[in-house]
Amino acid sequence: MGRKNRRNRQRRTEQRSPAEEERRKAREQAAWEGGYPEIIKENKLFEHYYQELKIVPDGEWDKFMDALREPLPATIRITGYKSHAKEILHCLKEKYFKELPDIEVDGQKIEAPQPLSWYPEELAWHTNLSRKIIRKSPELEKFHQFLVSETESGNISRQEAVSMIPPVLLNVQPHHKILDMCAAPGSKTAQIIEMLHADMNVPFPEGFVIANDVDNKRCYLLVHQAKRLNSPCIMVVNHDASSIPRLLIENNGSREVLYYDRILCDVPCSGDGTMRKNIDVWKKWTTLNSLQLHGLQIRIATRGVEQLAEGGRMVYSTCSLNPVEDEAVIVSLLDKSEGSLELADVASELPGLKWMPGITQWRVMTKEGQWFEKWEDVPTSRHTQIRPTMFPLKDEEKLKSMNLNRCMRILPHHQNTGGFFVAVLIKKAPMPWNKRQPKLQRRPPVSVCDASVAPEIVKAVADISAIADEPAVDAENGETKPCTNQSGSSKTDSVCCPPPSKKMKLFGFKEDPFVFLSEDDPIFEPIQKFYALDPSFPKKNLLTRTQEGKKRQLYMVSKELRNVLLHNSEKMKVINTGIKVLCRNNDGEQYGCAYRLAQEGIYSLYPFINARILTVSVEDIKVLLTQENPFLSKFSKETQKQANNLDMGSIVLKYEPDPQQPETLQCPIVLCGWRGKTSIRSFVFFLHRINLVQWIFI
Repeated sequence: MGRKNRRNRQRRTEQRSPAEEERRKAREQAAWEGGYPEIIKENKLFEHYYQELKIVPDGEWDKFMDALREPLPATIRITGYKSHAKEILHCLKEKYFKELPDIEVDGQKIEAPQPLSWYPEELAWHTNLSRKIIRKSPELEKFHQFLVSETESGNISRQEAVSMIPPVLLNVQPHHKILDMCAAPGSKTAQIIEMLHADMNVPFPEGFVIANDVDNKRCYLLVHQAKRLNSPCIMVVNHDASSIPRLLIENNGSREVLYYDRILCDVPCSGDGTMRKNIDVWKKWTTLNSLQLHGLQIRIATRGVEQLAEGGRMVYSTCSLNPVEDEAVIVSLLDKSEGSLELADVASELPGLKWMPGITQWRVMTKEGQWFEKWEDVPTSRHTQIRPTMFPLKDEEKLKSMNLNRCMRILPHHQNTGGFFVAVLIKKAPMPWNKRQPKLQRRPPVSVCDASVAPEIVKAVADISAIADEPAVDAENGETKPCTNQSGSSKTDSVCCPPPSKKMKLFGFKEDPFVFLSEDDPIFEPIQKFYALDPSFPKKNLLTRTQEGKKRQLYMVSKELRNVLLHNSEKMKVINTGIKVLCRNNDGEQYGCAYRLAQEGIYSLYPFINARILTVSVEDIKVLLTQENPFLSKFSKETQKQANNLDMGSIVLKYEPDPQQPETLQCPIVLCGWRGKTSIRSFVFFLHRINLVQWIFI
């Protein structure tokens, strides 16, 4: 087949005239240099619209437009929950950032990167380098390779500066239950996970993140992002955010509704704040995009505040500058909340960030350029396109009490960023429509054990109960009723895939079930004995992805996520959860354990391991990382002595920094390894190995 294709290409080349061949080469050269003809960065309707709305301060319009026409500079964020973050920051400062000011690209001297003044602990940096320059310049090849390897390993995220704002404003604590409603591609989700694991001495924080996206394919991109952080506290689900199901959890023998402490509501938007990186927006922009998205944005935000706990915080954000997608949505939420919601004043939480306060007056424009001041002016023929919630409230006193000035609009020319809008909502009381008693509870109770009740009625009641979104709720105090379905069957307790009473419509790949290990599973005892696992090890949190055959891999989730999985499998489409902690290795059976440790989950598992641990020096780490299967004689005498006391099989390699030697690596490292007959090797991903080598040899 390959020879045939080559012959066809050769025949076509021979048939071309010299002029045609020259044009072909010119097209190829143009593709290499730029890809496509340059898009004219002009849109008269866009300029007219925003000039009329006056979202840009007087005298700054030209600077605003000039900034939009410039490429977006690169910003990087160092993942903050790992103890390695300081080493990565040290590596960047001492090696790469010091070299950059000596480099020129196309005659332009590169400025030294600067930390974002408003991002905590210097973990986010801004450069004047565009992604194109970083990728294409030979002088920056090493820097680019470093960024790629660290990004793949989860140590660095290349993320737009304004995109980092919403997770910071969530003010996440390790015990918070968090919902990310429109999570893909996952950069903000990664930030939230980092905040949950702020204390790396706690392997299982009490909080967790449920990351949702409506697009099945984008969910797998989200899984890839989350997996880089190796957290047992993340679950990826696939639902329409505007109707995401209300979940249940068990608490002291009763089922109750799961309300989230924090919700990130980064809704789909027209994206005109991304013109600097998505240049297609220049020619495609129209007000129609905002008008079509407005209703969806309100529905998603409304569903969010319904599931927010009292006292909880929801961050609403868009990468659009349009008040129809921004202030209008917030006004609609506040208006129908009847005082249950309020805008938080978060100006002091981001010192150094420049932003414009939200506006209180705006008009609505059609794609043809026709303006409307108020809903009453809209002709009937336009009522399906333009809705009342798109306009400011007529009651000026009520509008003033909403404090729209607490909304934040970030303009590109103020700090060389993209455009963005963010608002922080605090829930003070249940939403008005949630205070009413559910209709289901007004029906007389029917006992399924009552022989006098017709079987078809019993079945109907059972079906209603099975598909109900929430348990019985006391209308007066909001307390849940005791759980009535406490069968205690082993299947319900361990398998998260019972056949639902009403089949869900599934799109995309069909995921394997999540099966938790039973109390008497025979595979656990050899594992516990081999690694001397602490009695406090949460055995019940181990799961597999198969119900039949050998369990090839064991995963682990936190106790709280286990609770969610077991009680919501019939209403939730779970794409992925948990981290791999153990992998089946048949060769290990002869040494006492058929499962070896997995590097992905070692930081969660290590605190419970009391055996098969080798404490190694920095020189030993160098040997492990630079040699594929080094003999024992290559290691220090102390390491050899420890290894001689261990049988063959999976081991833990632990490096502890020496504060008395500050010039050496100052972060602890835990690696999975294998004690062979005459050698020791480490099981470390190739890119992770490169990263560690760079830290050690800087």
